[in-house]
Amino acid sequence: MLCWTISNTAVAGQIEKESVAVTPGFEVTKDTISKHGYTLIFINKDEKFAAEGQEVRERMIETFFKVYPKLAKAYNKSTLKKVVFNVDPKYNGVAATANGRVTYNPAWMLRTPTDIDVVTHEVMHIVQDYGRSVGPGWLTEGIADYARFKFGVDNAGAHWSLPKYNPKHSYTNSYRITARFLAWLEANGNKGIVKKMDASLRDHTYTDDSWQKITGKTLDQLWTAYTQAPDKGMKS
Repeated sequence: MLCWTISNTAVAGQIEKESVAVTPGFEVTKDTISKHGYTLIFINKDEKFAAEGQEVRERMIETFFKVYPKLAKAYNKSTLKKVVFNVDPKYNGVAATANGRVTYNPAWMLRTPTDIDVVTHEVMHIVQDYGRSVGPGWLTEGIADYARFKFGVDNAGAHWSLPKYNPKHSYTNSYRITARFLAWLEANGNKGIVKKMDASLRDHTYTDDSWQKITGKTLDQLWTAYTQAPDKGMKS
């Protein structure tokens, strides 16, 4: 088990490097980068990523410092000032976030380097900070993908977009399907609803009745309106 000691102070723009030998010929690396009041600690535990992922790594760092302050300003000014990126070959998913730490699958990042806005989605989870959420998981993930849709740096490069409405869709489908529904609500008379839902999830006041309190309509009524004119107000 590796134990990291992380300093609580860093100079803006400063990069601190540290490495720990774990196997012959390879070192786990830890870089600490601080800019504009935020600190990113980048840990790499994968040998192939160290050899081939330098460009991806730099884009991940660049995306963090471009997007995270915007998300914090828009949704949660009290979010963490220090975030950890952990590139770990033992993780088999794409990316996952918990307690201010985002774990990335190095194989995925090397295989799909254009999907840089996976960073945007994951750091939005840090900004969300719902703790033991009282809300549904589909809404949590839908808001994170809405943030990717609105703040992403290169969704087009990843061929990532919100899907056209399909009658088989449901607002509970989560991720991009829910995100498109939220974007439609924002564009059709409910501007600010994402921020309001996000805040209610964070302060644990969210209930199924929150939709009606905010919009005057139930969630099912809003979804029905969406299905009747899904392209209204939406940018192509």
